[in-house]
Amino acid sequence: MPTGRRGSIHLFRFSGIDVFLHWSWFLVAVYEINSRKGTYSSITWNILEYLALFFIVTLHEFGHALACRQVGGTTDHIVLWPLGGVAYVNPPQRPGATLWSIAAGPLVNVALFVIVEAIGIGGRVAGFWTAFPNLHELVRTIATINFYLLIFNILPIYPLDGGQILRSLLWFVMGRARSLMTAAIIGILGAAGFIVLAMRAQDLWLGAIALFVLMTSWGGLQQARALSQFAKLPRRENFACPVCKMSPPIGDFWRCSHCGQQFDTFLSGAVCPHCGTRFDQTRCLDCGNVRPIHEWSVPVIAGTQPFQAGLYRTHDNQG
Repeated sequence: MPTGRRGSIHLFRFSGIDVFLHWSWFLVAVYEINSRKGTYSSITWNILEYLALFFIVTLHEFGHALACRQVGGTTDHIVLWPLGGVAYVNPPQRPGATLWSIAAGPLVNVALFVIVEAIGIGGRVAGFWTAFPNLHELVRTIATINFYLLIFNILPIYPLDGGQILRSLLWFVMGRARSLMTAAIIGILGAAGFIVLAMRAQDLWLGAIALFVLMTSWGGLQQARALSQFAKLPRRENFACPVCKMSPPIGDFWRCSHCGQQFDTFLSGAVCPHCGTRFDQTRCLDCGNVRPIHEWSVPVIAGTQPFQAGLYRTHDNQG
């Protein structure tokens, strides 16, 4: 599965979201189309069938992307691969926002299921399929593809949608780090199950999916450990992120975009102590949102002086 847009072709842009198709998709398309020869009276229908799979996956990923924007998150591109698609979404780091951003993808498949079933029933009642058997077979196949994609995606195995939905639900009761750690461990166990099934069935695609699940779950486990350590850091209680309300950690966790040195932006008054660069905004290391420093709450305690903030610019990196 992709880690970026390298090796991908830009297809189109819709609602500010760029859609890319990886070159390997064409190789797999040729193989899959030829493997189903004889299903229809013409190979044209086989091509339409594979394009329908492409269309379903694209709609699924747009479900993620548009839902993420609805809750105040950001997303700007989708990459489609032979094993599926990835919408690069960055929802607010809240369990509810993350849950909706993830659940919207499978909900698109649910809506498509209803639509395709309605078309199938309508065509049968009207006697339409008798006159157009190829079209009938195409509609049936689209319904089957969409159904199995839905079932597979909602398996509670991280990083599949079902696993991320489970993580979001656990987040409400276990917190950000522990929920991710639990979901990642389940993902690793799920990957082991996929490997066993792939070996028994001698299925190359299932083996590739198992490898992707294993690698992503391992990465999620490492991220959960880092989040757990980060949560234990001492905090500056006189500041709070205007979005997630978390106080920033004490330490050199912000990097100057000019000289590359790390420093504590709250301690230095928005000025890099190494090169003197001033900044007009600061990034929250908990939720990732960037806001002007004057929006961070600064409770004034009796007998103390309020912090005089300078100008901030967006920091390029975190910790």
